[in-house]
Amino acid sequence: MRTQNLLFYLLLFFCTTATSQTTIQPGTTLSASNPNKTWSSPNDTFYIGFSQVGLSSYYTLTINYNGGVPIWTAGNATTTVDSKGSFQFLSSGNLRLLNGSGAIVWDSNTARLGVTTASLDDFGNLVLKNETIFVWSSFDNPTDTIVPNQSFTVNQVLRSGSYSFRFLSTGNLTLRWNDNIVYWNKGLNSSVDANLTSPALGLQPNGILTIFDVAFTSGSYIVAYSNDYAEGSTRLRFLRLEKDGNFRMYSTDIGSGTATMVWSALTDQCEIFGYCGNMGICSYNELSSSLSPTCGCPSENFEPVDVNDSRQGCKRKVEIESCVGSATMLVLDNVKFLTYLPETVSQAFFVGISACRLNCLSQSSCIASTSLSDGTGLCYLKNQGFISGYQNPVLPSTSYVKICGPAQPNPPPGVQIAGKRKSSRLRVWVVLVVVVITLLGLITVEGGLWWWCCRNSPKFGSLSAQYALLEYASGAPVQFSYKELQHSTKEFKEKLGAGGFGAVYKGVLDNRTVVAVKQLEGIEQGEKQFRMEVATISSTHHLNLIRLIGFCSEGRHRLLVYDFMKNGSLDNFLFTSEEQSGKFLNWEQRFNIALGTARGITYLHEECRDCIVHCDIKPENILLDENYNAKVSDFGLAKLINPEDHRYRTLVSVRGTRGYLAPEWIANLPITSKSDIYSYGMVLLEIVSGRRNYEVSSQTNRKKFSVWACEEFEKGDVNAILDQRLTHQDLDLDQVTRAIQVSFWCIQEQPSQRPTMGKVVQMLEGISEIERPPAPKTIKEGSFGGSNASASSNVSALSTFEVLAPALSSSSSYQTIGISPLASVRNIERTSSPLHSDSN
Repeated sequence: MRTQNLLFYLLLFFCTTATSQTTIQPGTTLSASNPNKTWSSPNDTFYIGFSQVGLSSYYTLTINYNGGVPIWTAGNATTTVDSKGSFQFLSSGNLRLLNGSGAIVWDSNTARLGVTTASLDDFGNLVLKNETIFVWSSFDNPTDTIVPNQSFTVNQVLRSGSYSFRFLSTGNLTLRWNDNIVYWNKGLNSSVDANLTSPALGLQPNGILTIFDVAFTSGSYIVAYSNDYAEGSTRLRFLRLEKDGNFRMYSTDIGSGTATMVWSALTDQCEIFGYCGNMGICSYNELSSSLSPTCGCPSENFEPVDVNDSRQGCKRKVEIESCVGSATMLVLDNVKFLTYLPETVSQAFFVGISACRLNCLSQSSCIASTSLSDGTGLCYLKNQGFISGYQNPVLPSTSYVKICGPAQPNPPPGVQIAGKRKSSRLRVWVVLVVVVITLLGLITVEGGLWWWCCRNSPKFGSLSAQYALLEYASGAPVQFSYKELQHSTKEFKEKLGAGGFGAVYKGVLDNRTVVAVKQLEGIEQGEKQFRMEVATISSTHHLNLIRLIGFCSEGRHRLLVYDFMKNGSLDNFLFTSEEQSGKFLNWEQRFNIALGTARGITYLHEECRDCIVHCDIKPENILLDENYNAKVSDFGLAKLINPEDHRYRTLVSVRGTRGYLAPEWIANLPITSKSDIYSYGMVLLEIVSGRRNYEVSSQTNRKKFSVWACEEFEKGDVNAILDQRLTHQDLDLDQVTRAIQVSFWCIQEQPSQRPTMGKVVQMLEGISEIERPPAPKTIKEGSFGGSNASASSNVSALSTFEVLAPALSSSSSYQTIGISPLASVRNIERTSSPLHSDSN
């Protein structure tokens, strides 16, 4: 088995020879003066060409992903030519980059190796061949980037400025400064017991960074996941060593020309050795981020080396040699000087804070020291050399720098800037005050005249309502006051339903528009953040998504105003008898609802600017308008809930809604849009059957319905799965079978086996052919009937809920458990249907 796994990964990473290639003949030339002329791969995914460096007159020769994202550079990132430069494939077999003067800037050194052709394949690998033998390739000579299908070995190195990345034979990944200081070292998990023989590092196309070696039981070891793992079929992920010394994974869509960071080796940029140059102090302020901290000097005894580039470090205004006998130690609170191996550990002592300062002051070779107040009692002395500092209020350390006295500490943050800009700010404030007072005066006068003239007019009320109607119809979310919504809902009198996010009430706006008002609970976000999330939700416009009309953010009140859905939620039609509710959906209506729901989710996953993972697809969140069109609701709301709110926690770690939870939630694996697809598959099965997927009865041999349905489908008995209320109608059995097959494809255990939502739509419409789905592994391996659930299994959401929450009922108003521990888009929706009338 181990050998088979290794062969699989070797085929994955070394299949460059099997892909199609664009052949480049000797004598071919690219010119910097004509950057539109390029050499492209057969499928146009990658191309080689010149790229202008900013607005300068210099150019780099790069291999680019479609859209202009570079993945390899001839020479390195700083290798440039002028506008008359050229890139030539010579008849000698050399690739050569020349400046306009004819000077050689970079050379592949492949002359006299019998090179006959060059080619760029569909993986972005530039290859030189002697007939069919590979002589040289860009994958074997990386610069600062690794892409999928590229094998990075222990003999290779990535470089960017003073920084380098190496992969060691032990399986460790290391980042170094000046090839010496190792400031990041990530090894194998301590539980892994393997003697590696020939390890290789590779990035899988789906965003998994992996080490391959025959010593691993499975043939591979996963180092890291990207946070968009398994998303986007045309998305390229790549690893890049940046000029700031961090090693990051990026994601870019074909043709976009932009890349988004999806993983980084170091989350704290200030931990990178030398980030702010020699004697520079790295720190954060209100305007900086974890990716771009600020660099400054230790005190006013120093000055920047380059005033235009703070990362070049600092220098003393007066050197120590110039003040022999009057040197003193500058005290820097909450500052540490970074010390990484192989710096001499002999310079570490167990001494007190005063001795740490005095020992450095008394030694001519010592220029700085750091005393740790973390309980270790350690003191580090820094001798002549490079000093890299980090300042943070949470650091339990004090550092000292030797200077020529007297010490001149930096002014408190903002004081210097405020002093320089005090007069200009005063002038700005005077102007603003005058302008504001003038505008307020004009508005007051005009408003008073208008009110006096129109207040007694019978047309005034209708004009106001018409104005409000135009405002509501504009598409932008309208901000309501809490008092307005109190009036519209008659003091929140008519309750439509309640969920984990809060209760929902029926309301009528001033323009007589009937709405559903959701009164949110557990919202701890500030008003600015709340408005940003509301703007995101309101920007999603689709026929099969519920429309957000407006919101209220006033004090502690957070409310959302939606379109009112007369026919309520889908569960009222599926799980109640016609005699009880008087509501029934024929097959045509059900299929249209299933298809409309799939289209709405496809929009959230694939057509929005940012992918929106719903996290709680279930019948209660599928609403029906007066024509029984499906409207997906509650998307994006999980981002608003405070994850610390005790009302949304339980004693168990399972999160989500019973019966619709994807296995990766249980296994604590990355949650992606494929988790929504699993939930949709369960809903689709319920639409066909009219029964809850976790329902247990004598008809199903005491098995959950979803399990029993899978077994019946394997037997070919589709009618047994179908809602018995539909058996006497004229049905399109091919359509029914297609829906059942799609549902079983959606609930596969492995996310990679589930189709995308766009593919689901195509399969339901009959555009895409459907293969017979395998029995979902979660069904085959789970324990059913509430008897037991394997604690070691990664899967079986179906069985886990039966064990962890046996008290949950199967009615439409059942309890839901937990919230997500992940980022901000996890599910917290809980109970009966919102946004609908239970009577109409």
